[in-house]
Amino acid sequence: MKRVVQKFGGTSVGNLERIQATADIVERSVQQGIETAVVVSAMSGETNRLIGLANALCPDADVREMDQLVSTGEQVSAALLAIELQKRGVMAHSYTGVQAGFRTDSSYSRARILSVECERMLHRIERGEVPILTGFQGVNEHGDVTTLGRGGSDTSAVALAIALNADMCDIFTDVDGVYTTDPRIVPQAAKIERISYEEMLELASQGAKVLQNRSVELAMRYQMPIHLRSSFVDVPGTMVMKEDEVMERAAITGVAYNRDEAKITIKGIPDHPGIASALFGPIAEAGLNVDVIVQNVSEDGTTDITFTVPRGDFRKAMKIVQGVSKDMQARDVKGDDHVAKVSIIGVGMRSHSGVARKMFETLAEKAINIQMITTSEIKITVVIEEQHVDAAVKSLHTAFGLDAEGAAA
Repeated sequence: MKRVVQKFGGTSVGNLERIQATADIVERSVQQGIETAVVVSAMSGETNRLIGLANALCPDADVREMDQLVSTGEQVSAALLAIELQKRGVMAHSYTGVQAGFRTDSSYSRARILSVECERMLHRIERGEVPILTGFQGVNEHGDVTTLGRGGSDTSAVALAIALNADMCDIFTDVDGVYTTDPRIVPQAAKIERISYEEMLELASQGAKVLQNRSVELAMRYQMPIHLRSSFVDVPGTMVMKEDEVMERAAITGVAYNRDEAKITIKGIPDHPGIASALFGPIAEAGLNVDVIVQNVSEDGTTDITFTVPRGDFRKAMKIVQGVSKDMQARDVKGDDHVAKVSIIGVGMRSHSGVARKMFETLAEKAINIQMITTSEIKITVVIEEQHVDAAVKSLHTAFGLDAEGAAA
């Protein structure tokens, strides 16, 4: 008998009408004889509403209490979906992440799953029940509720699918699959039928918001197939799977972008061992993520280091760097929070030459200046001025032959 885990995002359970439509999908799965478990997010907007209530009382509320608070959103949607399914004669019950055995570390608001003790859920599903789990949450060693961070329900669903030894993890959302780029910028963007874990991970980490990157990492580690599809229209979506199961295609699979970027440059640092550690150590201790890094060594014995951080961390990072720069006797610190990243991604890069050249020539033809460059085996990322993002994405999408045939320009 086939076994699947179905995850429904906030828009899929956003109101009673959408919950009924979601129940239709779950009921069809049960009628087809498929052992089905469900993971749900909070109703769309609910998590933000709860955070807003807390901020109105205290902008710097205790993180433990915030996790206690925001975890209630998923309980509402899980219970309502269970009630709707029970009304239809489907044996279904809702469970919190605690009840479902999701054990995490104690990093409130960004906890990581340590294990899923799923014996109870396995027993339920084997006897024909549909367990409906609250995504995005678990319990730490002290018995406190923890949450996994934004998009954490995707990770909950993949982890449950792995623990239950499911055949598939269906991620239902408000889009019908992964596209070669954002259709809002490029109407000619095409839906990708199959994509490798590596490509999906790069797309997710570079700004494509269809899947949380931690969920893709987990799926790749345990080779759990993901079917990203729409809960609004019944059409095939995008399969995320092993690279050798993806048909050979062009060098580039997609173009991603991220406007949520800021750039910091520390200039004139004495060039000696340990400068990178002295700079990035305090940044890491503050819990800030650094992405693109470029270092230039000058003939005068000094070096310049430029790096990017999420735009929301810009001020905090600047304050840290300005403090560190005095100890390092740096000449100057400059910041820019009007930059963005644009990336081309594809496993085909491994066997195609000239990809970087074409990217740089395409951007040069549009008079788009490249400020920073970083590469991996299947990705090239450039940092540019934010105002040029749309033009860069459109031109690269066309240059690499990704425009769908017959699509409107």
